[in-house]
Parts: sequence; C-alpha cells; structure tokens
Amino acid sequence: MTTLRSLVFATLMLAATTAFGSADPELRALLLDAVSESASFQDRFDAEVWLTDMSTRLSRQVPESEERLHILRQVHHEAARVDLPPELVLAVIDVESNFDRFAISWAGALGLMQVMPFWLNEIGRPNDNLFHINTNLRMGCTILRYYLDREQGDMIRALARYNGSLGRRIYSDKVLDKLRRKWFRY
Repeated sequence: MTTLRSLVFATLMLAATTAFGSADPELRALLLDAVSESASFQDRFDAEVWLTDMSTRLSRQVPESEERLHILRQVHHEAARVDLPPELVLAVIDVESNFDRFAISWAGALGLMQVMPFWLNEIGRPNDNLFHINTNLRMGCTILRYYLDREQGDMIRALARYNGSLGRRIYSDKVLDKLRRKWFRY
C-alpha cells in the first residue's frame, strides 16, 4: 500500500512539474511543511496528494505559494471541523471572491467566503477581521454547514441560502458547476 501511495504522489508531482515546466523547489518545501502541519488529514500521504493537487489547480488565482498553501490548509481544516467537503468550500470561494481575501461585495460581504460583517457584532466579536483568512474561513464554513443542516442536506437550497438567493438556482448552479469542472467533486 505504501508503494502505491508513493507512486501516486510521484505521479502527481510529475504532473505538476510537467504542467509548470519544472517543479518549484520552494513550493515543494512549503508543501512538505504544510503536510506535516495538517492535522485535519488522516495521514501524511493524504495531505501530500490533496495539497499538491489543489495547489496546482489554485496556482493561477493565488500565485504566491505560501498564501496558497495557507488557504488550502485552512480550508481543509475548517471544512473537516464542520464536516463539509473541502472541495465544496473551494468552489464557494471561487465563485464568491475568486480567492481574493480582500474582496468586498456590493452588499458589504467581506473576504474569501464573503461573510457579512454584521455577524461579528451578532456573536460579540466586533474587532475580529473578516479579511483574516482563518477568521473568514471559520465563519464561512460554519454558516454554510448551518444552512446545509437547515435544508436537510439539500445542497441547492443551502447554497442559495448562503448567498441570500433562496428560491433561485443561479448561484447554486455556479458553485456546483465549479465543483464539477474545477475541483472535481460530485
């Protein structure tokens, strides 16, 4: 089994190397550090494979490797904390902010997952910063999980509720399309 895992990881690294011309030694070192810090993964191999794969997919939107790996580790951690597929969270972020952690919507939602700032006052934490990756992902994943539970697992309705567009499918379809086409889940 370990030989198979090593072969899969080597194949992913080769694919990443081929896709970008040569393996970035800095990225490789960061990935190895990220893997050792990734408590939300079942084992180191799972972390290596997932982080390498998702980092390759995210590299155009977040070119800086340290920030990209920080986002991916936190997405995986927060998604696992509330039992969400991390790829779903990535798809939501992709649609909501295009991975711009400083994004501000026309309605005033902030950060990667476009969390409304009124939540900070609601929970008695008005000084928290929604542009902070960890804070934004913690709140966004918690809100998404809540809506998924409230809608009894109905992903279409939960996503629409998250976006404030309950009764319309446009947003949900965008997220699920991103999930299928880019993040390869469902």
